[in-house]
Formats: sequence, structure tokens, C-alpha cells
Amino acid sequence: MKEIEGTIATPKGFFADGLHCGLKKEKVDLGWIVSEVPASAAAVFTTNQVQAAPILVTKEKMQAGTLQGVIVNAGNANACTGEQGLKDAQEMAELAAAQLHTSPEAFAVASTGIIGKSLPMEKITAGIQQLNRQGDAHRFQRAILTTDLTEKSSVIQSTIADKTVTVAGCAKGSGMIHPNMATMLAFVTTDAAIAPALLQALLKELTDVTFNQITVDGDTSTNDMVLVLANGLAKNPTIEADTPAYHEFKGMLKAVLTALAKAVAKDGEGASKLIEAHTSGAVTDEAARMISKTIVGSPLVKTALFGKDPNWGRILCAVGYSGQPIDPATVSIALADIPVFVQGTPVAFDETIMQEQLAENEVKVAVELKEGTGVGTAWGCDLTYDYVKINALYHTGKKSGTRQKGASRWKRS
Repeated sequence: MKEIEGTIATPKGFFADGLHCGLKKEKVDLGWIVSEVPASAAAVFTTNQVQAAPILVTKEKMQAGTLQGVIVNAGNANACTGEQGLKDAQEMAELAAAQLHTSPEAFAVASTGIIGKSLPMEKITAGIQQLNRQGDAHRFQRAILTTDLTEKSSVIQSTIADKTVTVAGCAKGSGMIHPNMATMLAFVTTDAAIAPALLQALLKELTDVTFNQITVDGDTSTNDMVLVLANGLAKNPTIEADTPAYHEFKGMLKAVLTALAKAVAKDGEGASKLIEAHTSGAVTDEAARMISKTIVGSPLVKTALFGKDPNWGRILCAVGYSGQPIDPATVSIALADIPVFVQGTPVAFDETIMQEQLAENEVKVAVELKEGTGVGTAWGCDLTYDYVKINALYHTGKKSGTRQKGASRWKRS
């Protein structure tokens, strides 16, 4: 298994394209991913009780277990838009299918952007009619972005039963990130042959330890979706559960989902660093994951690390209110690989070295318990002044200038 250069269209039999149709002022805002043949499909969706029209429409289409593509727009979430929103989402699928002379039931729909505004369907219609097979997959990867600073993609390749198999993924997400699959979108393509039911079970299992383990701001979007398409064009024998081929494919898919999840957390709105929390010795793996996610989700931890403040008491506090069983007398904490609290007792550390470590763009928090063998990791980012600026003016857009890494200037996408 190896990471290679590529895009969401690298696996055999996929193409993707994106363009600007006018939902945003200048940036690309509409795109599609298409398989040349019907593909096994699996998806997980937001657990928010308020669900956007494209989520509801795509859930219906997923019942067949196969899809041939997905049409996606940014700049408008098509959420809380009533019956018209449902009609518009279905029309997007129909328009995309008409371009490829296939069934609209074979097209999923995804949207991201501002909530509560109807889609300008005349712009959407004109845009879809210009998408093509020889498009630029990088344009698709940019078309799904909102306040993101960068494209987020990962491509893994390996050999399964003497056949070269590729798994590729791309994602968007910067704010409103607290998935519980649950404005995060992720798409994965693969040329592996695998049945829809097994693919769905695998996606659910891996989502729990990847996307469900990231948080930027504690908000769960109305539009969260992770969609996987597997078209079988690698010509490997159909993957079956608990076989060497299954474990190899599982490792590939986990690698892609983990890379995307970390990229989303690192690109959190206004963020200056990625925070990774790893818990070991918990009662269960689930307990360890919950403790880690509580740490990276703590506003006090996030602000301390933004300020390069080694305030490990905030980490210990988060461990304590995580809802998981612990004995404070046996807890150990390391911050940026430097022990700060060992077996329930504070330990001295070199503050100059600590400051240097906390200035890095990735900071690790390690918590060791003595409750069992459970392990779990979560990812988040620091909480900065820019996060407030971006979200205070997201709707009114009173500031201008593109959001820039390490700067306070931004604009809505």
C-alpha cells in the first residue's frame, strides 16, 4: 500500500469536473464525479435532526445500493428550503443524468453553503449543462469548498489479488465541523470490486474512528455526507469479509479517510495548528475515543494551545468531564511529547523547549490511563481570533478579501 499523486478521478473509470456557475462571486462552485459504469455505493449522513434537501433526496437514492455519480454545489446549502428545496435537489440529479443519458436515480446530490436560501436553479441548470467528461478533477475538488483554504485529497494504491486497486478521496470542511455520522462533505472513489452491503458496513466502522473523531467548533452541519463509489473496474475478484483482500482494502480506505479527516481539522476556520489527542489505557476503545474528542473539543484547551500556553490542567479537566471512567491518581499527560503530569502528580519541564514545541503547526496531546486496554485518537484545531471574525460576519459579509492562512483578512466563499 502506498500513497500516490492523483485526484478523485485517479481510480479507473472515473471522471470529474467543476466550474463557476454564479453561486459564488468568482470561485468554482459546481461539479460532478461520475463513474463510467454503475458503482456500489455507501454513505453516511449527518445526525442533525434538521437535514438539508440533498441529504433527504440522496438517502432515497441510496436504497438501491448503486449509483453512477454525484452532483455537488457550494455557496448554497439548500437547507430549510421546504418542498421547493426537495424539488430543486431532485432536479439537479435529473439535469446531471440527462447530460450522461442515464437515470436520475443513479445520481446523488450534495450541497454546502449558507442555510435558508433557495437555489438559483437557472444558474445551476446552465452550469450542469457545461460540465463534461474531459474536465479537470482539481476543479471539482475546489468546487466543493466554502471557507476552506486548501483542497483536501488523498490517493492510495495497492495490489489485491494481483490487480492494481486505487482508492481516492476529497473533502471539504473548515467550520461547522463536529460530525457524528454523521458543512462537511467527503467523496471517495475506488475501482475495487466490493458489494454495497459490505462497503456500507466498512464505511460505517471506519467513519467512527476517522471523521467522527474530528471537531473544529462543536457544530454538526445540516449537510454532512460521506459518499463512497466502487465501480469494480480494477477487475479484482469481489472482496469478501474477513479475507486478506478485505483487510488490505480496509487499510486503504482507512488511510484515505484518516488523511481527509486530519486535513479538515487542520484547515479549521481561523486555525493555526492541528491538535491530535491520543488516549490509551481506557476501559474500551470507544471510551478512549470519547476522551480524546473531548480534549480536542474543549474551548479552553483550544485557546491555550493557540496562545502556546502549556496549561495541562485544562486537558486534565476535559478528561474528567468526558463521561468516561478514570482514576485521577493514575492519569498521565504528555503535551508535545513532553511529560507534564505523571501518575496523578505534576512534573517539572523546560518551559523554553515547551514554548518552541507549542509553536509548531501540529501539537500532540497524549493521555495514559490505567483502566483497561482501550485506545483512541481525535483531531481538532486551535481556537483563534480569526474564527470569531469569520463567523461573526459570514452572512453579512461586511469584510472583503479572501480568507488567508495566518491572516485576519477573509471573505465568504
